[in-house]
Amino acid sequence: MCKARAVPAPPPPVLDDPAADPVLSRILAATGLPVRGRFRRTAGWTSRAWLGEDCVVRLSTGPAHGAYAHEAVVAGLLAGSDVPHARRIAHGEGPDGAWYVSERLPGRTLHDAWPAADAGTRRDLIESLGAALRALHRVPVPADLLPPWLREALAGGPWPAYHPPVVGAALQQVEAARRVPGTDARLMADAAAWVRERLPLFREDDPVLVHGDLHGSNVMVEGGRVTGLIDFAESLAQPADAELDTILRWCAMSREYPPDPAGQGLDEAALAAVPGWLHGAYPQLFARPHLRERLHVYDMHRQLALCAHHPEEAGRAAAQLRVAALLRGHDHLDALAW
Repeated sequence: MCKARAVPAPPPPVLDDPAADPVLSRILAATGLPVRGRFRRTAGWTSRAWLGEDCVVRLSTGPAHGAYAHEAVVAGLLAGSDVPHARRIAHGEGPDGAWYVSERLPGRTLHDAWPAADAGTRRDLIESLGAALRALHRVPVPADLLPPWLREALAGGPWPAYHPPVVGAALQQVEAARRVPGTDARLMADAAAWVRERLPLFREDDPVLVHGDLHGSNVMVEGGRVTGLIDFAESLAQPADAELDTILRWCAMSREYPPDPAGQGLDEAALAAVPGWLHGAYPQLFARPHLRERLHVYDMHRQLALCAHHPEEAGRAAAQLRVAALLRGHDHLDALAW
């Protein structure tokens, strides 16, 4: 068993009086909720948030167009299902940007709970996560469900995020990468042939509702169980095992998944048992033939999108190195076992 690493005590929360915070006050007024109570401010990668006693208020600070409207659509799909999730209260656009208000779930994030949890509690949490994912993947979903920002990105717009994978768009990303100065044309030709050879692996798939960004900061837990999955802004219809792309990446590279730009990710060693526990809780997620090759395809989509759209030359160059490694059969999952 891995010992949990020491975690510094968090700073005392900053409590806001909505009446003294004009942004929070305007959002609450727009929802019809009382402009009173105390809220704790937090920050994420693409939003500001205020945690109240009964609700969570988020304000978008990122470039993902239509993310909250999309999340509202997904919340509608989840209504009445067995998926633990936060009920949507309201969403909209205002002078401060797009906002979304949901009920507050009990507990804290899996990321925050993990270091102090013992091995038995950790296993209970992952088994509960497996049950939540089984329920999620049973929810009826339109076959063309895509976040608006991702649909726009696939049509040639900006890419605010390089996940989740869209299998059918992998060859499109090869062509986009070829047009970028400095791209290795031979490497892209090899990648295109590699993708074409593996696309038949997905021919018989039925799309399901995939969360699309499932890692420790997007799972709420309490008392050894999952109380809810959160942040459905990247949810889409894809094969169920596409869910593993982010989950296993989090396990293998968790230091790269801090809860916010100023935070710290977990130690990968502390997550070593997660794939095996998840496999035991939800074996169907791992049961597709040629799973390892399918996971390579999901990762290839990500690396090709980075090659084509990353704003920095160093980022594009690093992605080309990872494409070359995938062509040789290697990726970040080599050290994981399940």
